[in-house]
Amino acid sequence: MSVSDPIADALTKIRNAYRAGHTQVHVNHNRLVEALVKLLAAENFVNSVQVLDKDLEKKINYKRILVNLRYTNDGAPVIQGLVRISKPGRRVYVKADDIPSVYNNTGCAIISTSQGVMVDRDARQKRVGGEYICKVW
Repeated sequence: MSVSDPIADALTKIRNAYRAGHTQVHVNHNRLVEALVKLLAAENFVNSVQVLDKDLEKKINYKRILVNLRYTNDGAPVIQGLVRISKPGRRVYVKADDIPSVYNNTGCAIISTSQGVMVDRDARQKRVGGEYICKVW
């Protein structure tokens, strides 16, 4: 089955895994999704990210990404909110001066720029705008 929005699918899988209390989740591989979850790992929203190649012996016919989820000491999820902003039906682009801050800079906005996928503070520092993919807090 073909997924029309792989980014929203990956974000929904991560959000649902947190709500169910899972420690890890598999998401479908895509270069943009891989960059997005690696950014979540760099920002300490998830513990680790591992790209799994296809393995015909284990009956895995496509690449997947294994995301190890992160919880606080009392068992609460680190990610409180994960919202897709730019969608296939309505793309949202921001200029370098108009990049929003998420929850007074306690969260981060993920921007896809011409210099790669980056968080809002890096995009402001490099003075580049782009597509406003999602926000995480």
